[in-house]
Amino acid sequence: MNFEKELQEKKEQCEEIIRNYLPKEEGFAARLAEAMNYSMEAGGKRLRPILMGEAYRMFGGTSAVIEPFQAAMEMIHTSSLIHDDLPAIDNDQYRRGKKTTHAVYGEALGILSGDALLNYAYETASAAFSMEPANPAIGKAMALLTRKTGVYGMLGGQSVDVTNEGKPMERQMLDYIYENKTSALIEASLMVGAILAGATEEETAQMEQIGSKVGLAFQIRDDILDVTSTEEELGKPIHSDEKNQKQTYVTLRGLEGAAEDVERISEEALELLDTFPQKNEFLRELIGYLVNRRN
Repeated sequence: MNFEKELQEKKEQCEEIIRNYLPKEEGFAARLAEAMNYSMEAGGKRLRPILMGEAYRMFGGTSAVIEPFQAAMEMIHTSSLIHDDLPAIDNDQYRRGKKTTHAVYGEALGILSGDALLNYAYETASAAFSMEPANPAIGKAMALLTRKTGVYGMLGGQSVDVTNEGKPMERQMLDYIYENKTSALIEASLMVGAILAGATEEETAQMEQIGSKVGLAFQIRDDILDVTSTEEELGKPIHSDEKNQKQTYVTLRGLEGAAEDVERISEEALELLDTFPQKNEFLRELIGYLVNRRN
């Protein structure tokens, strides 16, 4: 298997799926749709929809019903990035090597486009109901997606992150932030794919554990890159954690300790994945890629 080639092919497939679900830039709200699409088309690895698709395939899924959920997941992720970049939070001017949404469209449309994308994500995912009206897994996947996104997931983690900037934090609180702000969407990606493919509750719960570990390792790796990478390589400002006085695994554990954590946690995720009788070698390689990336 040529992993890099296969990853590029899967990314291109996800790009096409996402384009099919983007809002039309027409009518009085055309400028809002344009801001939403600017952010969605700004690039990115499309890792979450790819993870979702691979979990779906691993458990035997073959239907197009996964596609609106893949597009929705990227919309949710992108909405969080738009809001992260706002002046009230990180105040970043660049993301993925391009001007951030608020830097191009202004702060008001930056806020509204992030809100609109989050709402539009649920509208997009709900398209699956008309594709397979008799499929009970769609309702389960929808409920899971909304829960992992809200106050008990991504938004809850973000709220604790922003309200504790500049304050000393114990590892327990930092883990809470990472588990919710980052891991929740990775967990949801794997779990939605599993649910829609007909996985059991036990199998879905195990995918959640894998996603939790992958998300934690992914975020710690992000902490490391914020210190060791370059702005050109990363596609966004470096040392932003230091600028915003954020406690991270690097400040808590040091670079060496954080790197050891990434290796240990990612190995635990792979060990859990290997216990499934169903195999997906690409998914296994993808997890390794995520936690050892350079950008």
